[in-house]
Amino acid sequence: MKNFDASQLAYFTGTEKYYRISRRHLLTDGTKYLAEEAECFWMMDAIASHVSEIDTHDWFVQIKVQVHGIKATMIYDDGNGKELARQEIPYTDFPMVAVSLYACWDGEHWVIMLPSEY
Repeated sequence: MKNFDASQLAYFTGTEKYYRISRRHLLTDGTKYLAEEAECFWMMDAIASHVSEIDTHDWFVQIKVQVHGIKATMIYDDGNGKELARQEIPYTDFPMVAVSLYACWDGEHWVIMLPSEY
């Protein structure tokens, strides 16, 4: 794994470009950086598959990833604490103990972003 510096995530405010990971899912500069540097494209794929299936009325999902040893839990909620879905990850080497991401529907795509990019 690369030498990942999580403090760099704070420097992403807004995005200059979007990066397509599927027909209906985009990453921002910050989430692309996270996926590349922390080697966690698997997380972006998991988010993309879940947000497409979650029944949300306001087109906003908060994703909280919590790592416990070599396992992780991904909790998808409405931003107000109402859990919409949960996914257990049996193995990960994700370098952070926790991270929170947002997914927002722009009318055509789900945009996966860091909270600082919202």
